[in-house]
Parts: sequence; structure tokens; C-alpha cells
Amino acid sequence: MSSPAERLDPWPAAEMSIAALAGIPLVKPGDDVAALILGGLASSGLALQRGDVLAVAQKIVSKAEGREVDLRTVAPSPRAIELAHKVDKDPRLVELILRESTEVVRHRKGVLVVAHRCGVVLANAGIDASNVGPGGDEHVLLLPQDCNRACRGIRERLAARTGVAPAVLIIDSLGRAWRNGTVGVALGAAGLPALLDLRGRPDLFGRALRSTQVGVADEIAAAASLLMGQADEGTPVALIRGLQLPDADGSADVLIRDRALDLFR
Repeated sequence: MSSPAERLDPWPAAEMSIAALAGIPLVKPGDDVAALILGGLASSGLALQRGDVLAVAQKIVSKAEGREVDLRTVAPSPRAIELAHKVDKDPRLVELILRESTEVVRHRKGVLVVAHRCGVVLANAGIDASNVGPGGDEHVLLLPQDCNRACRGIRERLAARTGVAPAVLIIDSLGRAWRNGTVGVALGAAGLPALLDLRGRPDLFGRALRSTQVGVADEIAAAASLLMGQADEGTPVALIRGLQLPDADGSADVLIRDRALDLFR
């Protein structure tokens, strides 16, 4: 699924700024995320500049795509019922998780880790009830259909309306196999190299780096997530400025480790 990391000379980023955009309303199915971003930029007194990166919360893209599901409409399969008993989760939720996944990677009581159909390994296939809407726990939100494609669409619409094509990331908070706590990661990317290959570059003492690859899209996502928040902040988009990364087609797929090299699985 993944492709080679892009090789790149060091980017001259002596400093960077991150601004969480104000004034973005609650998103409804069919909303134009690019138009909402332009409104947030205007409310924040900002305008796009060449080299800007936008980090967009997964939830507003999912809402715009109409990915909300009422659990009362879901009929769990026998497999979902059996697995739900083992993990102590709602069988209807487990059914949705299985539909969105290609593999159950790990499970125990309270935990269900799967490989999402897009390749990302995460808990519950990224399905969540927080900040979905007034339906409470009966309403959940699935991940966007295709985060990379959604990034490209947002970027193209912004370029058409402003003449500036910023890099775009769709981000979410994921746990890590060997560390506590969640961090922001990129589920989709466009307009920047998501993974930078520094192998062969010298260190301070002239030794060639042998294995260093930088998940730059994830590092940007983690930084942006600090401002965007996880609860009731209401700031689902952040503008990152100053990185001076090269323009690239970009895709978050390169951040997914090939299954044959995935020691966790």
C-alpha cells in the first residue's frame, strides 16, 4: 500500500506558527469544507499564503460527507454479537467496526483494534460518538470515505477560489501500541511529502544516516492537535505557516508500514 518516502534536502524552517481558526460553525451533511475554511480564515483575520498547511479535523469532513450513523438502524451479525461479548461493546457498534475494517488485529475486554479499510491500524475503526451531535451515544461517526481524496478536493477548491493551493491534512487522534495517550496523526494528505527520507544524509559529524525517515505529516498533525483540542474547543481547523515544505502530490498512505514489516502484527 505504501510507496517510498520522498527524499528532500533540509527544509529551512527556523520557526513556524500555528493558528486555530475561529468562526467555523457546526458542520452539516453536504457542507463545503473549503468554504467553511475560508470563512474561518476571514473570521481570524488571515488569508492563505504560499507554503501554508491546513490541518482539518476528521470529524468535520465526515459530517460533511454524511458519515453519521444511527445505531438504531444497525442489525448486528452473529460475528459482531460474539465479538461484542468478548470486548464488552455494543454489538451494533461492533458491526459497524467490522464493516469498516479488513482485519481484527487485537481485542480484549474494552479494546478492539482493527485495520481500517484505508490501512490505518486503530481502535474501533475510528468510529466515535464524541462531538457528533445531539443524538447522544445512539449516533456515531465513521471516518471519511477517502481522506487523501478529500484533502485533494479541499486543496483544489481553495486554489480555485483564492489562487493559493495550501497543503491539506485530515487529522485525528490515535493511540500508540507502546505509549499511553493519543496524539494527532494524518489520515489524509495532499500538497506536501507526508514522509521524508533522510537516509544517506550526514549527521553533525559526517556519519551517514542509515534509517531515518521523518513522518512529517504526523508531526504537523500532532502540533496542530494541541491547539485544535479534543473536547469542546470548537476549533476544527488550524493554519500552519513557516515550514517551507516543497509542493508534492502527497498521500498519507506512505505513513502506513507494510504489513510484512509490522512487528506489532
